[in-house]
Amino acid sequence: MHGAAERALGVHRVLEPPGVLPQAALRLDTDPAIGPDEVRIAVQRLNLDAASFRQLSEACGGNGDAVREAVLAIVAERGKMQNPVTGSGGMLIGVVDAVGAESPLGLAAGQRVATLVSLTLTPLRITDGLVRWDGRSEQVPAEGTAILFARSIAAVLPDDLPEPVALALLDVCGAPAATARVVERSGARSVVVLGAAGKSGCLSLAAARAAGASSLTGLVRDEAEAAALTAAGLADRVVVADATDPLAVAAAVGTPADLTVVCVDVPGAEHGAVLATAQGGTVVFFSMATSFPAAALGAEGMAADVTMLVGNGYTPGHAAMALDLYRTTPGVRALVDPRVHA
Repeated sequence: MHGAAERALGVHRVLEPPGVLPQAALRLDTDPAIGPDEVRIAVQRLNLDAASFRQLSEACGGNGDAVREAVLAIVAERGKMQNPVTGSGGMLIGVVDAVGAESPLGLAAGQRVATLVSLTLTPLRITDGLVRWDGRSEQVPAEGTAILFARSIAAVLPDDLPEPVALALLDVCGAPAATARVVERSGARSVVVLGAAGKSGCLSLAAARAAGASSLTGLVRDEAEAAALTAAGLADRVVVADATDPLAVAAAVGTPADLTVVCVDVPGAEHGAVLATAQGGTVVFFSMATSFPAAALGAEGMAADVTMLVGNGYTPGHAAMALDLYRTTPGVRALVDPRVHA
């Protein structure tokens, strides 16, 4: 038997190995029958995180059918969506289907919600074979059930935004909130964002500006993204470089910044991020493709006195912040909308 504190974390849903939390589990119990402190969600759409989707697409040679079968196989085997290569998952939206009498989440049956906890720890059952998904986009129409625990987080979807847009924003809402917090607490004036034209990148630029940063540099991978980011007006300076080439990043950025935010969806950006950051500065790694040993050992080898932060996907108020940045910042909308509706 599990105590209330363990149940709140979802330990009772872990099938193997014993003694770990759901995120570290190899397999979860997806039984749709809920306990008194759980909530069941009728799934409508999954949003795979960018690093996971890129890895799956590359591994399957861009074959959408193969990507779909790979996702189905992962969920069937693990009882959750956790890419075994990247270790990452994503999040989902759906309708609250049932609420346990002791659930502290404040949800009610019939509400349309987005889960703000990772699919890597969410018991998930797919019942439609993902037949409406072509395997070529991060957003996955789906039917099934998901279970939230007492210490899970969910946001009621806003009425004023299209569902795919809200899902895309809420999937990355931790990044702008973390960026704003670091700017406010450290007094960082100069900020570099790697992967600045993506969803999390453009939101982080907008959040840094709103938090008081006065010099914003957006690094992107090619001229097309540079043109889009320049037109959006979110950065004071736009530079082009391969984020996985540390010397190219350092050359493009020039004077190192007080804060560097990593939003790229490929591995290998760790050393460039360190070089882009001033002594005494901060790096926030907000990419699930990050190798933290590479970051730590690389900084040590460069004698870099930088604070390195894991991009925790939860910061109080993060959902509302991301949605408001989208509503109030035309440049964010200009970059997010084409990605969502592509």
